[in-house]
Amino acid sequence: MKRRIPKWSELKPMFGVAAPRLTSGSRVAAAPAIEDLRALGRRRTPRAVFDYVDGGAGYEESLDRSRRAYRAVEFRPQVLTDVSSVDTSTQVLGESIAMPLVCAPTGFTRMMHVAGEVAVARSALRAGIPYTLSTMGTTSPESLARAVPNVSRWFQLYLWQNRSASRELIGRAREAGFRVLTLTVDTPVAGERLRDVRNGLTVPPKLTFRTLADMAMHPGWWFDLLTTEPLEFASLSNFDGTVAEMVDQMFDPSADLETLEWVKAQWDGPVVVKGIQSVDDATRIVATGVDGIVVSNHGGRQLDKAPTPLDVLPGVVSAVGSKTEVMIDGGVMNGADVAAAVALGAKAVLVGRAYLYGLMAGGEAGASRALEILGSQFTRTMQLTGARTVAELVGRVDTRPS
Repeated sequence: MKRRIPKWSELKPMFGVAAPRLTSGSRVAAAPAIEDLRALGRRRTPRAVFDYVDGGAGYEESLDRSRRAYRAVEFRPQVLTDVSSVDTSTQVLGESIAMPLVCAPTGFTRMMHVAGEVAVARSALRAGIPYTLSTMGTTSPESLARAVPNVSRWFQLYLWQNRSASRELIGRAREAGFRVLTLTVDTPVAGERLRDVRNGLTVPPKLTFRTLADMAMHPGWWFDLLTTEPLEFASLSNFDGTVAEMVDQMFDPSADLETLEWVKAQWDGPVVVKGIQSVDDATRIVATGVDGIVVSNHGGRQLDKAPTPLDVLPGVVSAVGSKTEVMIDGGVMNGADVAAAVALGAKAVLVGRAYLYGLMAGGEAGASRALEILGSQFTRTMQLTGARTVAELVGRVDTRPS
């Protein structure tokens, strides 16, 4: 073999050194996947905050099963189809959105980053999808409406034992221009979230020896917390205790179908019920005339060993899909997961953890990057399966036991 001395013109391209990414914005912009945002978020936030987002109930078997269900999906692509241009838009509850994705409600969002719900809503507006504000949010319905008036706003309701307070909250959301009311029904009592118990998580965080030590590890997060508006619930009086204690004292474990009818009577727009985990419950609740349901086990954060939403979805779609709009959440970590759920019949997919990882990693820029990643991966999956429209995705999937 004849050897030679390489020319500099041949070596020069190999010595390119990228400029270091010194800001959180540049780091999140370079993140190729949600897992990378998760890693960045883990480094930037205290352990108790990260664990609140990242963890599930009990031994987190429901959370693990939800993700394994998506990993078990196998697409059935169609080749030699012109996918140079694909249409990711779809109709959900009478509204055209850019892709079958909805920002799910998340509690205590300003705990993850002081920009909180407003940052996520702005990210949703740029992505062309709805944003859902939680009853347990740290931004009020009125404040969110003023800050992001053009985003499609959904409001998520937890039923309180105090019915008049629930009625007042529903009225506030209606007056603030929220379009959809989402009633969460899988929280009669708090789930056993062992990570939160071990971390001693309270809202707002208490200054203990552990948190003081954590300040040294995450000074930026603590500086933001202590120099901005106090971290508190925007739609209810502040509560001095753990999340589980608050849920058990304030939420209504006696809610039933009559309660659902009461909620519907308070709202003059679409009503969605979130927390469906069986075909029987789907059939029973859809018979009341709701506009949509979300197949969900609360992200694995309530009942451990709960049914896996993706496994339940096809049966629910078969039973009630012609009568109402069926959505899903839980376990979604990439755009291919969104495509898989749509292929199995979901009208849209709600995501929460994915954008919270981005929010923790870099505030509004991180939340936007999370939605960009999901959208790009969803588009690429459509192209690789040969689907030119969202409707053409339906049925292009097989599943194996998760």
